[in-house]
Amino acid sequence: MRVALFITCVNDALYPGTGRAVVTLLERLGVEVGFPAAQTCCGQVQYNTGYRHQTEPLVRRFVDAFAEYDAVVTPSGSCAAMVRDNYPRIGQRAASEGRGGELTELAGRIVPKVHELSEFLLDVLHVEDVGAYFPHTVAYHPTCHSLRMLKVGDRPTRLLRAVKGLELVNLPGADECCGFGGTFSVKNPDVSAAMGADKVRNAVDSGAQVLCAADNSCLMHIGGTLSRRGGGPRVLHLAEILASTEGNVS
Repeated sequence: MRVALFITCVNDALYPGTGRAVVTLLERLGVEVGFPAAQTCCGQVQYNTGYRHQTEPLVRRFVDAFAEYDAVVTPSGSCAAMVRDNYPRIGQRAASEGRGGELTELAGRIVPKVHELSEFLLDVLHVEDVGAYFPHTVAYHPTCHSLRMLKVGDRPTRLLRAVKGLELVNLPGADECCGFGGTFSVKNPDVSAAMGADKVRNAVDSGAQVLCAADNSCLMHIGGTLSRRGGGPRVLHLAEILASTEGNVS
């Protein structure tokens, strides 16, 4: 199986360590990981802001970039959901406007290949214990796209429970949005900040040393709110916990 890493814009620009963690983790499990340099944005920002037609070239580019791979793995529930849920919609709308079925065909070709990291580990590799070591108390925040669109369910927590030394603690109000929502946080800053404050209060109340999620965009919002508050858990992507071993615990 030829596997590619889809790093995503946020990770590439701000959290490259998460991409490196994915590669470290998958290679430890015997997977050879490729990184097509032609990959760019999946189009989520444009699509969510209402620029559907401007998203279409990005759909074509995404499919071209990953065409030679059997599986595409991404450390982002939000970007995986963009491809899996919205690429077919973009194709259907283009067809309904009389512009042919090209985008529908492209969506049908790429959607089955795209996996969020926890899905790939459990559903494709059939691995729950990835050999990680992380001696900290951890609370898990299920991000909206992973929870409601991808429906990853308990996959991330199953992986966390199998980590040696890790104690998984309950996060109050875990299924509530953190308030980031991409451009929502820009268009509705006061509401976004209030939701972030609620999430941070719950994270602190959990008593966890680390707040974990599968989307760095949401962790960026929560982490920024925590830093302004002062104190509380640090935020860390799921991939970085799973990549940790006894020799390189952070």
